[in-house]
Amino acid sequence: MAKLLMAVIVAAAIYVGVSDTFEQDEPVVVIHNSEYWNLKDPLSIQINDQSGMLSYRVILKTQKENFELAQEMLVTPNKELKLNIKPPKRLFGLKEHDVTLYIEAGDASQWNFFKGNRAVVTKKMIIDKKRPQVSVIANSRSITQGGSALVIFKASDDNLNSLYLESSNGKKFYPQTYLKDGYYASLVAWPVREKNFRMHIIAKDLAGNLTKKYVPFYLNNKTYRTSKITLKDRFLDGKIAELAEEFVETQGVTDRIKRFKIINEDVRAKNETLIHNITSKVPEEIVERLQITPFYPLKNGKKVASFGDHRYYYYQNKRVSESYHLGLDLASVQMGEIKTRNPGKVVFSGDNGLYGNMPVIHLGMGLYTLYGHCSSVDVNVDEEVSAGMKIANTGMSGYAMGDHLHFGVLVQGTEVRPEEWMDKQWIRLNIEDIFKSAQKVIDRS
Repeated sequence: MAKLLMAVIVAAAIYVGVSDTFEQDEPVVVIHNSEYWNLKDPLSIQINDQSGMLSYRVILKTQKENFELAQEMLVTPNKELKLNIKPPKRLFGLKEHDVTLYIEAGDASQWNFFKGNRAVVTKKMIIDKKRPQVSVIANSRSITQGGSALVIFKASDDNLNSLYLESSNGKKFYPQTYLKDGYYASLVAWPVREKNFRMHIIAKDLAGNLTKKYVPFYLNNKTYRTSKITLKDRFLDGKIAELAEEFVETQGVTDRIKRFKIINEDVRAKNETLIHNITSKVPEEIVERLQITPFYPLKNGKKVASFGDHRYYYYQNKRVSESYHLGLDLASVQMGEIKTRNPGKVVFSGDNGLYGNMPVIHLGMGLYTLYGHCSSVDVNVDEEVSAGMKIANTGMSGYAMGDHLHFGVLVQGTEVRPEEWMDKQWIRLNIEDIFKSAQKVIDRS
């Protein structure tokens, strides 16, 4: 009898130890919100328990009073609860900023003399209902499709979390602090392929309050050249076959049109992705202004291909591929000297597929210059270059049929019209004068 009783006790102990009915773990409470709350977005709370939840209570505590946000007694135990609690209207007039979120949860376990397990979680929170303040101080009067502009603005918030400019196609441009804290400057760009354009400054604080400020530009739509290019067998079996030997993407591809299409589209996209990644970076230091001398990289350089040219390729009267020419092609003498007119820092120097030997230089504020198809390059990554310094020689490397320079200008990873940055009057009206105007406003403040 004693042995039987002992066996029963042992079995009961084992059952209590392994059964969910007698589990001993407290409910797990997770608050997904940050410590800041704007009283607009719901509180996101998750509660998990092995035996299942039977009750929970959510209270917002201030120094003067408590606000019950949610409370429920469950008929059937629930192992996972996901709560999205909207703030009650009576909280909107709350003037206190420092509060405590109190969550109490009880499970269905028979442990603790059938009282179950109970969890209490508290979190200090800051109530922030105020949106960031944003105002445009100065900006370029107009922007041209495929072109650039400058925006200088003021933004303030005690809990500012993110700040950027966003175009209507979703491209984000990140500003630098201008002159002193609270003031910002950014170059922006209208992509050549986008017919429509709008720009907003987006400021968001830690509580999720958001301000969207429109930047007023006069928009100049521009019609770029469209070219119809007929592919010749000599070209496909010559230059394209030669390039195909270099690229992994075309190994084993014998069909001449398929091979051209891979090079013109897939390899080009890969090369452009590298360029966009390199040129999307913006310094974090304070900027005072951007002093730019008009670009003139090649002495006596003659334009042989335009920026923005939309090229359609045909073979036997059938369209087989297309691409955009996102730079300005200049030619002078064979292996002509390429010189930079502005100081900067080399951020890339090497081969980039269709672009051949290609140095890229950062001039400040996310403004970059690119030099493609070089026969030789004289500069290395991280090297500082000075105005008038020879950096390379023109050539035929990459996808080039004759000795020339492919000159590209990019603003935070977006190709823009080099002609603007080669025009002294455009630079004065759209860059220099904007900085001067903004500085006058800031000096008076």
